[in-house]
Amino acid sequence: MNLGLAFDPLIPLPWLIAAAVVAAAVALLVIVSRTRGSLLRALAIALALLALANPSLTREEREPLSTVVAVVVDKSASQQFGDRTQMTDAARAELETRLARLKEQGAEIRFIDAGGGAGEVDGTRLFTALSAGLADVPPERVAGAIFITDGRVHDIPATVAALGFRAPVHAIISGREGERDRRVALTSTPRFGIVGQRQTVGYRVEDEGAPAGARVSVTVRRDGEVVARPIVTAGQPASVDVEITHAGANIVEIEAAGLDGELTPVNNRAALSIDGVRDKLRVLLVSGEPHVGERTWRNLLKSDANVDLVHFTILRPPEKQDGTPINELSLIAFPTRELFQQKIKDFDLIIFDRYAQQGVLPMIYFDNIVRYVEEGGALLVAAGTDYISDGSVYYTPLDAILPAAPTGQMTETPYRARLTEAGQRHPVTRALPGSQSDPPAWSRFFRIIDAKDVHGTSVMDGPDGKPAVLLDRVGEGRVALLLSDQFWLWARGFEGGGPHIDLLRRLSHWLMKEPDLEEERLKMTAHGGDIVVERQTMGDAVPPVTITTPTGQTRSVTLASAAPGLFRTTFPADMLGLWRASDGTHTALVNVGPLNPREFAEVTSTTEVLRPTVTATGGGVWRMADLSGGVPRVVAVRSGERFAGEDWMGLAMRDVSVVRGLGLFPLFAGLSGLLILLAGVAAAWAREGR
Repeated sequence: MNLGLAFDPLIPLPWLIAAAVVAAAVALLVIVSRTRGSLLRALAIALALLALANPSLTREEREPLSTVVAVVVDKSASQQFGDRTQMTDAARAELETRLARLKEQGAEIRFIDAGGGAGEVDGTRLFTALSAGLADVPPERVAGAIFITDGRVHDIPATVAALGFRAPVHAIISGREGERDRRVALTSTPRFGIVGQRQTVGYRVEDEGAPAGARVSVTVRRDGEVVARPIVTAGQPASVDVEITHAGANIVEIEAAGLDGELTPVNNRAALSIDGVRDKLRVLLVSGEPHVGERTWRNLLKSDANVDLVHFTILRPPEKQDGTPINELSLIAFPTRELFQQKIKDFDLIIFDRYAQQGVLPMIYFDNIVRYVEEGGALLVAAGTDYISDGSVYYTPLDAILPAAPTGQMTETPYRARLTEAGQRHPVTRALPGSQSDPPAWSRFFRIIDAKDVHGTSVMDGPDGKPAVLLDRVGEGRVALLLSDQFWLWARGFEGGGPHIDLLRRLSHWLMKEPDLEEERLKMTAHGGDIVVERQTMGDAVPPVTITTPTGQTRSVTLASAAPGLFRTTFPADMLGLWRASDGTHTALVNVGPLNPREFAEVTSTTEVLRPTVTATGGGVWRMADLSGGVPRVVAVRSGERFAGEDWMGLAMRDVSVVRGLGLFPLFAGLSGLLILLAGVAAAWAREGR
């Protein structure tokens, strides 16, 4: 309980000051004139003035508040290297024992875990965690902060005032003096690249704690595939040219060979993602004759701004024999030699739409098309009645690559095309809109070309299981054969239409080797705080997948069936960096957070990063390895500016309390005040009248 005196003037303060000045002058005059009873008169005047000031006795009931000590424990990924985790755990336990003595003196000890998991995308942020842990504590209650860390902290405030309190900050450093480490630092990282062209990536191998100038073997991978193995000099800039092979993310890894005795190999590898952009998809569309379905192909291809379409239509039907020379049948000559001999390799896809031999293309050009496909090109044949005619493209050198031969017959009957068992698994037709119902929710066709000697993969069939859509791989290229020419009915909305855009677009992109449409593919994606692993396959089962974390640890996961031909599993993304999945045949990569986290940029422990801030607050920095028990002695300091010594650290103990109750007793209120004033006046009057 504390007693005090408070004033609540009965008149405005300026008036009270003026009255005090006048009263002082009168009292001084009375005393100087040596009038009888002058002292009592001055006392009476002072009592009257005091009554105007309205003094009160106050009584406060205070409750002492605890002094708060914050201990921030670094749980970031770099603390897992070497024996730092064990050192940190031991230091925390010992510190908790030594701080227990302060708890007996009324101190509150708060342990705050900072870092860890995938949440720290911008390095180790210990001071942010400290601010959050002390958000409900007034600055005058803070006795100090103790950091247990490896010293690599990335959110150090610019000034001591930014801490938000005036108390010592101490740092206890894990790790050991003289640690060695090698890391790869990226110096030039292109974000985009044209598919088929090369991009230059700049990098540098840096050795810390080891002599500079060592020769280092480097492995460069693109999407897990080794593309180069250069030898570079540590500390010197280097570069490598990487070809962009596909659209979307091309993940490039640069990994340096390990350094003897280094702390960890996790930062020997740096990665970047280069988004592949197709300059233009060049498509050659040759229509054998005008027909209602021709516009469907043209509209589909022209609607994609990334497609550069070259379209020719043969206007003269093969049965017309009027003697008109071919070179007089068009406004411009059909540049067959330029298209099918000189520039055929410039096209990503060639489409024959109801094309039959008409003497326009010599047989040697069909040989060129076969070589074009075998060397990685793509061919789509949309067949109609032309395929069973004497001029069928099958009766050309294309028979070596086409997945079915015509029987010479066609079936004309209403039917709904259905996905085959393989079609339900194939990425081109899997989950095709409308295929989930029975019968499929799309319109009927009325004609299908009968085929024999079928090979490849039939993804859609018609009546009696006759193939309607065939896909095949030939050499390095791909071939598709449509044995119905009535997909245009879907585009026209007949009987509700059908998913012609989805089917034909997927089909075209599969032919042009879109990675997402590969039949056998392993894929990893990051969604929120999880990583999703998907395996596309044409088989009934898939082997377990080995997951490699950014720190090099491995685990095995089993994928569950999510749809026909699709297996999936999900697990938490509890670490920043590049994750890898492999089933022994296929490899997938995904990055969580920044591709090269600051947490792994520099991993050797240090006492110098925190020293300026610690010194400015009067604190100290110690290495666990240099102290008995791993931590210095804890000393309660009541006053002074020094809070650290060679083997001790001080905490500023606070005397802080909060008012729980307040009593107020006015001295001149009521009868008591009147009696005091009358006593003063009466004493002065009695002395004067004696």
